[in-house]
Amino acid sequence: MNRLFLRFFILVMLSISVAAFIVYFTIDRMFGDPLASIARNQAAAQIFLLEQYVDQAPADGWLDRLNKVREVSEVRFDLIPIAVAREHLSATERAAFDRGEVVIDLTNRSLLRRVDLSGDKYIGSDEEAIHAQNLPIDIKVALQMEAVRYLIVALALLVPIGIWSRAHWRGLQELMQVADRFGAGQLKARAEMKPGDSIYPLAERINHMAGRIETLLESQRGLLHSVSHEIRTPIARLEFAFELLHDTAGDVLLQKRIGNMQDDLTELKSLVNELLGMARLDSDQPLRYETFDLTEALRSCANSLPPATVSLDVSVPDGMGTYYGDCRLLMRATGNLLRNAQKYANGKVALSASSKLGEVTINVDDDGPGIPEEEREKVFEPFYRLDRSRDRNTGGFGLGLSIAGKAISLHGGSLKIDTSPLGGARFTISLPPA
Repeated sequence: MNRLFLRFFILVMLSISVAAFIVYFTIDRMFGDPLASIARNQAAAQIFLLEQYVDQAPADGWLDRLNKVREVSEVRFDLIPIAVAREHLSATERAAFDRGEVVIDLTNRSLLRRVDLSGDKYIGSDEEAIHAQNLPIDIKVALQMEAVRYLIVALALLVPIGIWSRAHWRGLQELMQVADRFGAGQLKARAEMKPGDSIYPLAERINHMAGRIETLLESQRGLLHSVSHEIRTPIARLEFAFELLHDTAGDVLLQKRIGNMQDDLTELKSLVNELLGMARLDSDQPLRYETFDLTEALRSCANSLPPATVSLDVSVPDGMGTYYGDCRLLMRATGNLLRNAQKYANGKVALSASSKLGEVTINVDDDGPGIPEEEREKVFEPFYRLDRSRDRNTGGFGLGLSIAGKAISLHGGSLKIDTSPLGGARFTISLPPA
C-alpha cells in the first residue's frame, strides 16, 4: 500500500507543482509579475512619501522636502542621470520608466522613477531620476508564505489520497490472494467484495473467469479419470485373452505375434497408469505428509530401479536428516528422473544429494546426449517428447518428467535442467525447508 500511495501522492504533487508554475507565468503575462506586486506593497510607504509628500511640494521646495525625507528615512534617496538609470532596465521596465512610473528592482531592493517629465520640479529635473535603495523588501517572506500554502495543500490532499489508496489496495490485495490460491490449485477460490467497492467490476470479471477455468479443468480431469478407469477393464480382459491364446497357439510365428501384442497391451496399461497418476496430482486431494529420513528414502529409491545396462553411482551422504513431506510422491519424482536418465545415458548415471539449513538439493546426472537449452522447459509438458524419444526402445509417453515437475511443485520446490559434469543432462530438485 505504501508504494501505491507514495507513487500516487508524488504524481499529484508534481501535477500541483506544474500547475503552480503555469498559473504563475499566466498571471505574469496577463497582470504582471506577482512578486513585483508583493514588493510594491512592501515598499508602499516609501512610494507614498515620494508621490504624496515630495511630489506635492511647490517647484522651489521639491528638493527641500526630498532632503527632509532623507533625514527621517532609512531608505537612501539619490538623484542619478536618466541614462544611468536606463542601463539596468529591461525593455518593459524601460518603457514604464519613460512613462514616469515607479520601477521596482527586486534583486537590489531598490526603485527607480523619473523626477519629472517636463522639468517643472527644478531646472534639469527632466534629466534625472530618483534611485531609492535599501527598501524594506523581503521576497523570502512571500516565498515562505507560498511554501506554507503549498504544504497545506499537500497535507490536505494527503488524507483523501491515503483513504482512496487504502480502499484500492485492500481490494487489490484480496485479488492477489485469490489469484495465488487459484494458481496453487484451489479452484474454488473467489473474491468476496461488495458492489460498492471500487474494484468490484474487476473482481466480478476475475470470478467469472475463474469459474470458467474451473469448469473446463474439472471437465478435463473428470474425462481423463473416467476414460482411464474405463480402459483398465478391457485391458484386463485382453491380457487374460492373450494369455489363453498364447498357451493354445501352436505356431511359433503366431506366438511371436501374440507376444508383440502383449507388449503393446503392457505399454497401453502403463500409459493408463501414468494418466491416473497425473489425474491424482491434478486433483484437490491433500498430500500425505510425514517425516521421513532423506538418506534412507533416496537410497531405497535408487535400489528399487529395474536392472539397466548403465551403472548407477549413488552419492547420498549419511545423516542428511529428516524432511517433512509426501515421501511416496517425492521418491516417485526422483525415480522418474533416474529412469529417464537410464534411458538416455551412454554408460553412467549419478544420484547425489545435499541438505543445508533445511533446504534439500537432489541431482540426477547422466552422460547421454543432454537436452537442448531451448527445449528444457518444454520437456515438462505432458506428452512432449524430444525427437530422439519417439522410438519404441527409449521413448516413453512424455509423462514421467511432467509428473516429477508437478510433484516437486506441490511441495513448493523447483525442478531445473542444466548441463551435467558427466556431459549429458542434470536434473536438479530444490526443496525448500519444510
